[in-house]
Amino acid sequence: TQSTWGRCSVCDGVGKVTALHSQSARYPECPTGWIRLWYGYTFVMHTATGSHAAGQSMQSPGSCLEHFRTAPFIECSGRGRCSFYTDEHSFWLRTLSNRFDERPQPQVYNNRNEQEEITSKCSVCMRNM
Repeated sequence: TQSTWGRCSVCDGVGKVTALHSQSARYPECPTGWIRLWYGYTFVMHTATGSHAAGQSMQSPGSCLEHFRTAPFIECSGRGRCSFYTDEHSFWLRTLSNRFDERPQPQVYNNRNEQEEITSKCSVCMRNM
């Protein structure tokens, strides 16, 4: 239903805005002279019906979603009909170990808390003018 759909706003800011990604469980700090607008989870891309997919520039604020959802999108046609498809997938950047010689092991995370924990954290920062 429409009551569960997210809403968005496009705002004009006074400074440059960028997303920072930690690839860890910690939210990255904004550089000196920048302020944090929000923090969240690093979103990379999603697939849609058929062979369609879309992603984000990693510096775009759209790559840092405030709330983690395994299926963060619905698909809408140009005719105003929106649907949720069970074969859609979302891709998130995961946290990494500090050991460079350690390869990530394939795992399945079914528990929501585990999914949030293993997903890289991010911050969206704006240059303070």
